[in-house]
Amino acid sequence: MTSRRIAIGLTGGVACYKTAALVSHLVQSGCDVEVVMTDAAVHFVGPATFQALTGRPVRRGVFDEPGHPLGSHIHLARDCELLCVAPATANFLAKAAHGLADDLISTLYLAFAGPVVVAPAMNSEMWASAAVERNVEQLRRDGVEFVGPESGWLSCRTSGAGRMAEPAAIAEVIRSNLPLQDDT
Repeated sequence: MTSRRIAIGLTGGVACYKTAALVSHLVQSGCDVEVVMTDAAVHFVGPATFQALTGRPVRRGVFDEPGHPLGSHIHLARDCELLCVAPATANFLAKAAHGLADDLISTLYLAFAGPVVVAPAMNSEMWASAAVERNVEQLRRDGVEFVGPESGWLSCRTSGAGRMAEPAAIAEVIRSNLPLQDDT
């Protein structure tokens, strides 16, 4: 995946720790990774982790970047080949399915014309709720590629569906959804 530019979005969930391994894997395979975090995500893993892994600043706010007068969401949407949101919370899925844009990740999602991969992570009851099922179905119709969730031990101290897919599985789905590179 040499010289591929990928945006990785993290929303607020304990599975953010797995995203550090995903980002590390992508960087080691030659990708340029831009990390975007919600305010909730930074409660689980700090931006310094991703800055160290990528060698780039972590993006957090729509208007935080003075070097991007059009907004970070526009620059990232134009510069990146693929957007992956991992973990993707029920909140993010709802905003994406309904076109709501109140933070950098949801705004980036709406401005992004390339392939989108999401790796949901949430409590089993949330994953099984009718509202989340409707939102997932809408996003699939919109062309979003899902990886997981898996069944297993969850941070809420139960076992069931809702566990974020493993970083290697997410990386494989990212790889298979990247646009073909022009060799000219």
